[in-house]
Amino acid sequence: MDIADFEELWDRVTGTQPDPELWLIVAAAVVALAAVAPYGVWRLARNTITIAHEGGHGLVALLTGRSLEGIRLHSDTSGLTVSRGKPTGLGMVLTAAAGYIAPSLLGLGGAALLADGRITALLWGATALLLALLVMVRNAYGMLTVVLTCAAFLLVSWLTEPEVQAAFAYLVVWFLVLGGVRPVFELQAKRRVGAARDSDADQLARLTGLPAWMWLFFFHAVTLTSLFAAGTMLLGL
Repeated sequence: MDIADFEELWDRVTGTQPDPELWLIVAAAVVALAAVAPYGVWRLARNTITIAHEGGHGLVALLTGRSLEGIRLHSDTSGLTVSRGKPTGLGMVLTAAAGYIAPSLLGLGGAALLADGRITALLWGATALLLALLVMVRNAYGMLTVVLTCAAFLLVSWLTEPEVQAAFAYLVVWFLVLGGVRPVFELQAKRRVGAARDSDADQLARLTGLPAWMWLFFFHAVTLTSLFAAGTMLLGL
C-alpha cells in the first residue's frame, strides 16, 4: 500500500457517509427487536451482548490500572473476566459496574457516530475493538465467537455496498441498545427467586455497602436512558 492508497483509506474511515432513508433505520430496529424479544433467538444473539459485557469489564480494568488476566466466554452465554489488583477500592468498583452497562454505552456511542454520518468509522472501530478483545480471550468457544463476530464486520466493511454497510451498522447499534436492556431484567428476575447471588450487583453490594437493588436500579437507569437517547439520535428526533 503506497501513500496515496493509505490517504484514500484514511479519508474513507474518517469521512462521513450519506444517511440512509428512514425506512431502513426503522427496519433495522425491527430486526434488532426480533433478535432480542423471542427467547429462542435471544439465546443465540445474547452471545454478542456477552462479548460487549465482558469487554466492558476488561476495558475498565485496564483503564483503572488493573492487570487483565483473561476473558472467557461460554456457550450458555455467560462469561468471566479475571483481573488482578487491589480487591477493593474505586478501580474494582468501576470494573464490576462496567459489565451490564457496557453494551448500552457502546450502542449509545455508535448512535452518536451514525448521527454524524460516520458509518465506516463505526464499522472499523468495532473491528479494532474485537481484535483487541480477541488477544485476551482464554477459551476456544470465546475465541470462536469473537472471530466470527469480527469476520462479519470485516466482510461487511470490505465487500458490501454502502447501503448494506449502513443497514448493518444501524442493526448493530439498535441491537446493542435494545439487547443491553434485557439482561438487567433477567438478572432482576433471577435474584427475585433467590438465584444469581454472586452477580455483578451482589459483588458491588459487598464492595460498596450499597444494597444490590440499588445497583440493579443503576443498571436499569443507564440501559434505559441509553436506549432512549440512542433511539432519538438514530431516528433524528
